[in-house]
Amino acid sequence: MKIHEYQAKQIFRQAGVPVPDGRVARTAEEAAEAFKQLGGSVAVVKAQIHAGGRGKGTIKECPEQHGVQLVRSAEEAAEVAGRLLGQHLVTVQTGPEGQVVRQVLVEAGCDIRRELYLGIVVDRAAASPVMMVSSEGGMDIEEVAARTPEKIFHEPFDVDAGLFSYQARKLAVLLGLSGASIQSADRLMRGLARVFLDNDCSLVEVNPLVVTGDGSLLALDAKVNFDDNALFRHKELAELRDPNEEDPYEARAAKAGLSYVKLDGNIGCLVNGAGLAMATMDLIKLHGGNPANFLDVGGGANVEQVTEAFRILLDDKNVRAVLVNIFGGIMRCTTIASAIVEAYETVGFNVPLVVRLEGTEVEQGRRILAESNLEIITASDMTDAAKKVVAAAG
Repeated sequence: MKIHEYQAKQIFRQAGVPVPDGRVARTAEEAAEAFKQLGGSVAVVKAQIHAGGRGKGTIKECPEQHGVQLVRSAEEAAEVAGRLLGQHLVTVQTGPEGQVVRQVLVEAGCDIRRELYLGIVVDRAAASPVMMVSSEGGMDIEEVAARTPEKIFHEPFDVDAGLFSYQARKLAVLLGLSGASIQSADRLMRGLARVFLDNDCSLVEVNPLVVTGDGSLLALDAKVNFDDNALFRHKELAELRDPNEEDPYEARAAKAGLSYVKLDGNIGCLVNGAGLAMATMDLIKLHGGNPANFLDVGGGANVEQVTEAFRILLDDKNVRAVLVNIFGGIMRCTTIASAIVEAYETVGFNVPLVVRLEGTEVEQGRRILAESNLEIITASDMTDAAKKVVAAAG
């Protein structure tokens, strides 16, 4: 689960991680008032969407306007906010349609002397979280990794103890920090490590992490993602979810207990098991097709869940054919077959449907489909199914 920058910075504040003073505004008038409350001569107005690259991003309706802008008066803050709010911000992570800006963060300016990068992720090979830092702050870390990987330093840390002080100071020295900056980096890095561990995060990123004129470190940006599977332990974090920033199909699927990710193809996929779903998409691509989604109904789905899965697939206007690929283990083929019949009766199929069933109660499932007299293209195996659905969508 993603959250906005202003929400991430509130979590940072609670953990003692220094961030600039800021106010959230949802109207131009609120942005002007926020500038006045900050009391300085300069501030930054930052569009709040769930995507990176906002500083380089542009407003779709007005390409000369960027998602992060410097302002020097309350009137200018209101003007910039007015041009951002309600508009589509296009970044490298949003796609060409962009995302609607519904709020901005008006933040106090600061004396920036250096820009650094800091990120925390799970290193699955090392089976531990790892802190990554680089002297190349403000740049896409992928670009830094590709061009100058020697400028990225890694430090795995313990999931219980967190980041030790000697590890933080080691990273600070590698970044070329000295004196009071090392002490500031020690506190900030250990604080961010605790944020990552205590909140079951999948990502904590600060880009840029800045060194100010007095040598202290400040989290000028903040990106935090949480592990969805751990949200049951953090009810207060689940309340930070912004449904406006989520794909409506994915939100519907999550509500129904389905694992769904929307893609940009035209072949809808309904599969049980994540591995089988990935293999199904690979085969579709292999035979010249393009999947419209990843959809794993799981091993314990009931008829209602599978029917809702069909509704989600068929509501996608890009879908021109649907492939059902089921290997019945816990999930019985009869359940899928009954759901297909019910979906036909309640939703109606307006695109070709290809079905491949194997496993538990497969003969009974095939019989249910055959006796329904529905227009279904059956497949004998996965390759046959992929070829037939690609042809049907073409």
